[in-house]
Amino acid sequence: MLKEGVILSERYEIIARIGAGGMADVYKAQDHKLNRLVAVKVMKAEFREDTGFVQRFQKEAQAAAKLSHPNVVNVYDVGEDRGLYYIVMELVEGITLKNYIQKKGKLSVKEATSIAIQVSLGLEAAHNRGIIHRDVKPQNIMISTDGKVKLSDFGIAKAMNSNTITANVMGSVHYSSPEQVRGGISDAKSDIYSLGITMYEMVTGRVPFDGDSTVSIAIKHLQEEMVSPSRYTPDLPYSLEQIILKCTQKNPERRYHNVGELIEDLKHSLIDPQGNFVRIAPRAGAAAAAVRTPQNQQAPRRLSREEEERRERARRRREEEYDDDDEDDDDEDDGKTGLEKAITIGGFLVGAIIVIILIVVIGNMTGLFHFGKTASSSSAAGTSTSAEASPTAEASSSSEQAAVPNLLGMTVDEATAACNKLGIGVRQTSTATSEQYDSGQIINQTIAEGTMVDKGTTIDVVVSSGKADVTVPAGLTGSSQADAEASLESAGLVPDIELQYDDTVDVGNVISTSPAEGTSVPSGATVTLYVSKGRDTTNDVKVPDIVGQSKDSALATLDTMGIKYTTQTGSDSSQSNGVVLSVSPDVGATIDKTTDTVTVTINKTATKYVFNTPLSEPDGYNGGKVKLELVQGDKTTTIYEGDDPWTDGPFTTKVESDSGETAVINIYEDGTLIARYPNVTFTEES
Repeated sequence: MLKEGVILSERYEIIARIGAGGMADVYKAQDHKLNRLVAVKVMKAEFREDTGFVQRFQKEAQAAAKLSHPNVVNVYDVGEDRGLYYIVMELVEGITLKNYIQKKGKLSVKEATSIAIQVSLGLEAAHNRGIIHRDVKPQNIMISTDGKVKLSDFGIAKAMNSNTITANVMGSVHYSSPEQVRGGISDAKSDIYSLGITMYEMVTGRVPFDGDSTVSIAIKHLQEEMVSPSRYTPDLPYSLEQIILKCTQKNPERRYHNVGELIEDLKHSLIDPQGNFVRIAPRAGAAAAAVRTPQNQQAPRRLSREEEERRERARRRREEEYDDDDEDDDDEDDGKTGLEKAITIGGFLVGAIIVIILIVVIGNMTGLFHFGKTASSSSAAGTSTSAEASPTAEASSSSEQAAVPNLLGMTVDEATAACNKLGIGVRQTSTATSEQYDSGQIINQTIAEGTMVDKGTTIDVVVSSGKADVTVPAGLTGSSQADAEASLESAGLVPDIELQYDDTVDVGNVISTSPAEGTSVPSGATVTLYVSKGRDTTNDVKVPDIVGQSKDSALATLDTMGIKYTTQTGSDSSQSNGVVLSVSPDVGATIDKTTDTVTVTINKTATKYVFNTPLSEPDGYNGGKVKLELVQGDKTTTIYEGDDPWTDGPFTTKVESDSGETAVINIYEDGTLIARYPNVTFTEES
């Protein structure tokens, strides 16, 4: 057992042990590379020295890693560290199906069918990749906290094409197929058998075969017929019971040929619970046995009483024949030969028959007897005739029976009229929803078509109340397309997929449904799943590099590309006034030009004012030292001081000011004010 904190392959940090199996312990761990929680299955120490076992362990992990399906616990990695062989798997937070059954006792039909469909979908994915599980049981089926069902622990899985014959029975013997118990070849049909046992346990709360030892249980799988699940769950729908029985046939050829067929029947059972659509092949070498159907599932009880009456009449006949044989024995004691006895007996019989025929003919002519009519009329005539004594009376007895017609699809009135003509009655006992028959039509009759019944018998029937309404499941929005489809199919609804662009929902997940979740719709109705295909990239463009360009140039570029923009000002003394300092989103980012807007930041430092008007040489200047002073408000600034500035013409200089108010320029020669330029105007620097 690994201690908390141990790190495998410098990546997987053990947090706690969460389970143990026959060959490995399972730990909760932190994957530091991908920053996620995982389950790590570590081989037990006693198996590490077995090279063949280690190779199989690694091969099985690699086989399971090929699978990626919503209903299979994913395998992420396989490795070895310091002699520890491990498999890294998806961590499923939830409960095993075994614990769930123990907690609830037995599951509802809808819940059991939904779980069976999801497990079947996972098995189908495995079988399609050439992998069989070989240990399907409730302990290896996880139900996550969000209700998803996942098949786990392909610990004894093998490739189908290996054709390996097992040396011993692996997995739990309660769920092992007969061929696994015998040590024969396991294939996809073995998984179907184990799933059938699992379904049996879900709907009844018990396994069909149990015992004090694995050997006794194994023998039951091989030799005993299981008790029908409806014995423990009387209200179990007929179709689901037949599915379970077909899955658990001892002969693999009589089971479903593949999981796909099983899935179809499971879905069909949600729509037509009492339907007779499951076909189980007859046993080889025997006549096909009559299959219990919803129409005749109560018939055996009525027919058994009739059969008992017929058998009682036959018994009496046999007793009479036995008495005749005794008399014959007495005759033999008298010394008569066998031929003589036969002639004597034959003579008596012929004579008796002639006498009976004469009596019948005379009785009919005189009106004393009325054979061919009802037994009550014969009784009224005061004649008591043994059915065993006269062939004509036997015909009279058969005339008191009628063959039950097929009433399915008729209204009660139509069925009553048809049956009354035959001397039998019809009684409606209840109503039930039906996907096959319209409201008011008969969907079930207690005595099957063609059964011979006494006249006066009443046939109980169930009448359709129309299709059942189901509720569009909750939790579809935001889930993956595969999970949403499975949920709808489990509810007996038909998913229809429509792809749409969406900026907020991940690709492949459901955006919304129509009708909405929680809406009541007829069973079998179509529900549209609007699935995200991500954001629409048709109008995507990249933000151009306009940083450092002038405002006018940058905005012209955006206009040419059709990009919407807004501007704002920023301040950077190191950059020229009016240039683009930055854009948001950043340069190179992908945007939708029809919906997204780019923000452009334009540089604007403190406002500067300038004066650069030429100053002519003032009158009275004599060529001395010159000083020019700018007086603006209470601020005086020397803008020039030196020799004659007018030797080359008017003096020009650029004078900057933080203020735009007018100023005065004073001109000094050798310290004496000789001229003044009033009302000097400053303009804002562009």
